[in-house]
Amino acid sequence: MLCIALRLLSNPVLSWPLAGMLSAAPEGVKKPTRGGAAVSSSIQNSNIIAANLAAVEAHFHSEATNEVEAALDLYTDDVVWEAPARGLRFEGKRAVADNYTQMFAKMEDVEFETLQRFATEDRVVDDSVVRFRLTGEGYLPLSPGAQVEMRLVHIFEMRDGLISKEIGYEMWRTAA
Repeated sequence: MLCIALRLLSNPVLSWPLAGMLSAAPEGVKKPTRGGAAVSSSIQNSNIIAANLAAVEAHFHSEATNEVEAALDLYTDDVVWEAPARGLRFEGKRAVADNYTQMFAKMEDVEFETLQRFATEDRVVDDSVVRFRLTGEGYLPLSPGAQVEMRLVHIFEMRDGLISKEIGYEMWRTAA
């Protein structure tokens, strides 16, 4: 899915609806019309949904490769990040960055498996399984060295193609 999103974004003819949400087309590319009128709102909504899905895919890719700053670029400045099972809530990019730095420092051999992902114009829902080895204390109530399998359901609230709120529902267990 990331390959598709990157291919779309690297092609000026295909990427302009995603990047500009049907604003101005690149030079030489005509904006689609129907009977001389602008494209219907359903097509515009489809483009917003595609952009939201691409932003979340890029966010997960950045997390998987421990590129915290790239992941932060996909957040609004006033982002809210929550993990209710651990009673955590962070507001603003810097607070989220500090949390990410601490969290990812305690994980090794991270593998993500997306089970399903879908979106609307203002939300993305992702259901995944993440597997990793815990390397430090304080992240989960498990001992360092534990092999962890976590069902992770995210609800992302989106604004202008960026993540404005991320809620991660974590259900963890030690892997067999």
